[in-house]
Amino acid sequence: MAAAPAQSRAEDASSADGAPGYRDPDSFLVSAAGHAFTFCPHGPDRLKALVEQIDGARESLRIFYYLFDKDASGTVVRDALVRAARRGVLVDLVVDAFGNDAGAAFFQPLVEAGGRFAIFSPKWGTRYFVRNHQKIVIIDGARVMTGGANVSDHYFATPAENGWCDLSVLIEGPVVEQFTRWFGLLRSWVAGDAEGGTRQLRRLRDIVKEWDGGDGPVRLLVGGPLVRKGHWAWVFRKDLVVAKRLDTVSAYFSPPRSLRRLIARVGVRGEARMIMAGKSDITAAIAMARLVYGQLLRAGVAIFEFAPCKLHMKLMVIDDASYFGSANLDKRSFRINVELMVRVEDAVLAARLRAMIDHLQNASEAITPVWYAKHSTPLARLRWRIAYWMSLADYRISRAGAG
Repeated sequence: MAAAPAQSRAEDASSADGAPGYRDPDSFLVSAAGHAFTFCPHGPDRLKALVEQIDGARESLRIFYYLFDKDASGTVVRDALVRAARRGVLVDLVVDAFGNDAGAAFFQPLVEAGGRFAIFSPKWGTRYFVRNHQKIVIIDGARVMTGGANVSDHYFATPAENGWCDLSVLIEGPVVEQFTRWFGLLRSWVAGDAEGGTRQLRRLRDIVKEWDGGDGPVRLLVGGPLVRKGHWAWVFRKDLVVAKRLDTVSAYFSPPRSLRRLIARVGVRGEARMIMAGKSDITAAIAMARLVYGQLLRAGVAIFEFAPCKLHMKLMVIDDASYFGSANLDKRSFRINVELMVRVEDAVLAARLRAMIDHLQNASEAITPVWYAKHSTPLARLRWRIAYWMSLADYRISRAGAG
């Protein structure tokens, strides 16, 4: 599997948000642990790779997305799926009810071409707050594209065009079989739920609890509502307990207090660097993150806020283990949403991803103790705390509906 061709970065020479000289990294290929990983940090590369994979499918396309817009990019992707269905490819698309801005009518051409379309969690109620946050495209059972990017112009544009900083990864190797099995379990749940089955959230929790992503160097880890042991975050915590180096890129940062303590301990005994959002699609997300900067800075954690554009990437590197997928370091990803993270244990890959994080750091503002003392005024802290309280209300509503 070859890496997507590098595109001209001339359009990135100056960000519309005032970060001159920033350019998205080129796509790059890393072979690790019997797998090929093509990382696409550049928005146009992501769209090009996605459409190429759909157009190259010969047998099946199994797709799960949180958000699917009916804008220019969404139309391009939908039309590629329609073409695939017309040439006899089994196309099975599931989108989240909350994230589906396109509406069912937008996907009718796919259904008319012979494809399948379904909505995750179509019923209203407190359980509606549990979201499928995953992004999965499985091609012929042989390759999978995953990461943080949804289907919308925001995720495929350049920073100069108000595009978002994100990451998609095309994977070829044995872990694709795990993705196919996971998709099958969720697809069966969606079918039963839409038909009014009684399993609902309890069955969804059981699916997550019983999931076994293996114990090799490449693992598919998942998460779901109110599941702790076996959850992707459970494995992440175990890595943090013994970690000597941590590097993260996190669009949304409001994890439980216990995880913040673990991160702080890494800063005390080793090295910890965190790239946070300086611009976001959710203004409150920046406030929630800033509320806890003080604790981390006192522990020696290096914090940076990404400046060129809105940040949406989800990437964590702990010693030689790399995590990438759909999950943020926030309470929703830890305790509510259905999420997935790929964990790869490989020193070469970890070093290459840290080099990409270096690139983001160079375009970020350092959050120093002096910066924090200046900006954490009583009024600012009140605003930050109000944003945090609102996030807790969202969590408690979701928890009530998952019982």
